[in-house]
Amino acid sequence: MEHRLWSELDHLSQEDRIKVEQSISLHHSYIVQDPQCSSILVERIQAPLDIVWSIVRKFDAPQTYKHFISSCIMKGDGSVGSTRDITLVSGLPASTSTERLEILDDDQHILSFRVLGGEHRLKNYSSKTTVYEYEVDGMPETLVIESYVVDVPEGNSKEDTSTFADTVIRCNLGSLAKLSERLAFQPDLKFEL
Repeated sequence: MEHRLWSELDHLSQEDRIKVEQSISLHHSYIVQDPQCSSILVERIQAPLDIVWSIVRKFDAPQTYKHFISSCIMKGDGSVGSTRDITLVSGLPASTSTERLEILDDDQHILSFRVLGGEHRLKNYSSKTTVYEYEVDGMPETLVIESYVVDVPEGNSKEDTSTFADTVIRCNLGSLAKLSERLAFQPDLKFEL
């Protein structure tokens, strides 16, 4: 496990840390073949799991917190096997993506999707997000872990590819944290999930 990831888990109790480490081994380990890269990113959110998960699990509305997405059209009922066609905001080195929901587990709080196609360079992209609740000083907090594996495009290095993907995911997770914390600390805030 990467050094940065270990430091993100330092605030957890020993019991919570063991649970999260076991889950990372189970859900966020990939067999990375050449030419592929992968990464694991973590976001600590000062909001209860039910708020965070209600946003993450909305496969039909990723633009709720993923601000690089301008629109999403769902095909299916939102269960595993459903697909979505997303349109990305202008200015990115991509314009569209078609993605398939692979896992949606409301008990374990796991969502996974893979990219089927589109106008972008992230071929064979597969992502998994897991969400955990724990307490800090008697207050609920949530840890969101997102990992991926993707082919490195011809002409790019593994470092270039992972830097790009990590940057997008960090922005998305930061946006998720801000939205979740606003909803947690402003219960009267009107926001349709």
